[in-house]
Amino acid sequence: MAKRISVIVSQGQSSNPSKRRLEEEIIAGLMFEPGFDVTVIPHLYDLKADSTGMLALKGVTGDMIVCTWMFERAAHWILDRNQIAGHVGTTLLVNEDEEDEEEEEELEDEKPRVIDQREIPSRRIYCLDLKITNQAPTFIDEAKRILQELSVDVVSLGLGGNPVKTAQQRFETPTNTTSLDRNGKGLETPNSTAEEGDAGDGNVTRIEERAPRRWYPVIDYSRCTNCLECIDFCLFGVYGVDRIDTILVEQPDNCRKGCPACSRVCPENAIIFPQHKTPVIAGSAELGASLKIDLSQLFGAPDKGQSATEVAADERDQQLAMAGRETVGMQGLDKRQPNHKRNRKRDSLDLLMDQLDELDL
Repeated sequence: MAKRISVIVSQGQSSNPSKRRLEEEIIAGLMFEPGFDVTVIPHLYDLKADSTGMLALKGVTGDMIVCTWMFERAAHWILDRNQIAGHVGTTLLVNEDEEDEEEEEELEDEKPRVIDQREIPSRRIYCLDLKITNQAPTFIDEAKRILQELSVDVVSLGLGGNPVKTAQQRFETPTNTTSLDRNGKGLETPNSTAEEGDAGDGNVTRIEERAPRRWYPVIDYSRCTNCLECIDFCLFGVYGVDRIDTILVEQPDNCRKGCPACSRVCPENAIIFPQHKTPVIAGSAELGASLKIDLSQLFGAPDKGQSATEVAADERDQQLAMAGRETVGMQGLDKRQPNHKRNRKRDSLDLLMDQLDELDL
């Protein structure tokens, strides 16, 4: 049986009394429930990669539950961009902005997504949206349900993407149980003391650090096709590519506060701004690329007969003007970025590839 699981409570950006009350009620409730290690951090979206809070999260190697004031999808991909990856854990709590949405139709010619090329660690991350209700027992009960779900003998069954105990591991750690320690400590041994806190040990860690509010895009790689339209569109140097030319948010703090324009030009709705007032931009799961709807209205475009792309161009121009730069209108919206390789400075690897091509092997 799974003994423990880490629960992360990400505090709201403001000191709103009702939000603080809900957070503290959840923390207090879990303190007296067996099997939970609670860590309280500042708002997840505001934490930088090298912050104490983010380093603490990186130290959790097992399954985890993350309670935030954001949509589940937004929280999951914020963690992912900070190298805290895992399979999406299914929660029974549903945000009212998403509960009435019909299931998306599958595309006939499914496009390859960035996530298809990635290795995902064998653990589950459950993200609970604290906006769903102000009733703490709802979240406490869901955390208990998740712990119970993880307590099923998934090791012997090999279900849910969790590690299967190998013959070598069974030889090295002989025991009559196939349970996993959910606190990132690996497989339990007969001498494990994990059960000592089963009556509720009040294990709560609070991380106090200053985390100024931030505004930057988060990429949902389960939707992203690496078309690179965002890097063409953004003129503030926010986006870049990694060593295998996969899009990433390279300079997040270059983003202009309040501007969600690049999310409007993404053909797959893969760009999230977690603090935007419009649910689909903030990470709601309500939109799929296959839905035939008026995107400009869904994205909160003004009623001027403009498309989402035209609204995005206007928003970009506003930000350029505020930065004292020349506006560009629809420039950069009629091409895609795959040609970016020809525009960058050539390096030794490019020269080597040219020489190999000339050999015509």
